[in-house]
Amino acid sequence: MKHLFQLAAFLMLTFAGTLHAQQTWDLQKCINYALENNIQIQQQTINTDYYGNELQQAKNNRLPSLNGGLSNSFNFGRSLQYDNTYADYNSNQTGGNLSANMTLWKGFTLQKSINKADLDLKAALADLQKAKDDIMLYIAAAYLEILFTQELVQVAEDQMAVTKMQIDRTGKLVDAGSLAKGSLLEIEAQLASEELNLVNQENALQLAYLNLFQLLELPATEQFKIEEPILPVVKANGTLLNSMDIFRTAVGFRPEVKSAEYRLGSYKEQVAIARGNLYPSLTIGADYYNSYNNKYEDFNGDKIPFSEQLKSNERYGVGVNLSIPIFNKGQVRTQVKNAELQVMNQELEVQSTKNLLRKDIEQAYTNAVAALKKYMASNKAVESMQEAFRYTEEKFNVGMVNTVEYNQSKNNLARAKSELAQAKYDYIFRTKILDFYNGETIDL
Repeated sequence: MKHLFQLAAFLMLTFAGTLHAQQTWDLQKCINYALENNIQIQQQTINTDYYGNELQQAKNNRLPSLNGGLSNSFNFGRSLQYDNTYADYNSNQTGGNLSANMTLWKGFTLQKSINKADLDLKAALADLQKAKDDIMLYIAAAYLEILFTQELVQVAEDQMAVTKMQIDRTGKLVDAGSLAKGSLLEIEAQLASEELNLVNQENALQLAYLNLFQLLELPATEQFKIEEPILPVVKANGTLLNSMDIFRTAVGFRPEVKSAEYRLGSYKEQVAIARGNLYPSLTIGADYYNSYNNKYEDFNGDKIPFSEQLKSNERYGVGVNLSIPIFNKGQVRTQVKNAELQVMNQELEVQSTKNLLRKDIEQAYTNAVAALKKYMASNKAVESMQEAFRYTEEKFNVGMVNTVEYNQSKNNLARAKSELAQAKYDYIFRTKILDFYNGETIDL
């Protein structure tokens, strides 16, 4: 079993050595890479492009439309001649037309549609920013998880180093006859347990890296080592901004709130568009038509040339059309009522979004305060455990305590260090979340 642990530890150290051979990435590089390659962000970017096209189309709807057409027909049997009489012959007739149309007024729906499309685009851009914010928080959490796990690996290695030194001392005492061999066997068993703990922590480190790779959309083979930043010092007298103060700041710029508010504005514009359909619409149009027939002849029986037919057959016109809605089965009024219901529902959605943001900030604030208290308590515990272990180690070296008491004291120190590391990184992450909600960028 011991050889198995040693083999596993060797493999993990080889993995760690490979990481050292790779390039190092800091937090900002990880975030930048994720923003460029994350699939959800790319999809959201495509979504914003879609709404950008919708806005451009809404603006283009104010422009006139121009369409053309060509037709060709083969006529057999009795057909109309150039002199407006009928005769039996086969002919080929080609015609062409152009038509233009422009809406002059439609109950202000054209401008309202532009306003709605503009708000939809702004909402999509806010959603894109929210997706970027989420991935930045995920990356920061994964980054800190690696730093935390690396610290646990270091604690396990330090614990093993102390045990190995004690094995060396105990072995000499056993050889000198000062201690029974059982004491040496108990410490060696403790070392085996600590080797297993180190392997577990190194496995956890590998999984933490894997989680970061997957967030970056990188295969596990594309390995790198994260850069260890200089972390902020956790101070006992550190103060945190009140959660309500942070909320008042966040509610003014957070993209999820902006997105909900933009959509509320979009639904209000939809109400105006639906009401605009109750009003008459005024359009202006123009058209032009011409044709050529290969059998047309004049009164002398001569074929009429192409250019002369074009002069004679052309027709064009300009007109204004006023469409007045009178009764359409109540469809327009139903559309107005449904649009008003959507506004009411979105108003609740805006409030729900703000409430959720407030709850998230309150939770992050409470977690940060709890983590700070835990860190201060854990820091005192580590100081006490270090002094207790030093005292126990001195007593063990002179045979005043047995191996069980010695191992228990050392395990208590290792556990206190692990809890201290957890509280430290938890506090740093929670404060970074609060800073993020307060408008600051995520960095370490």
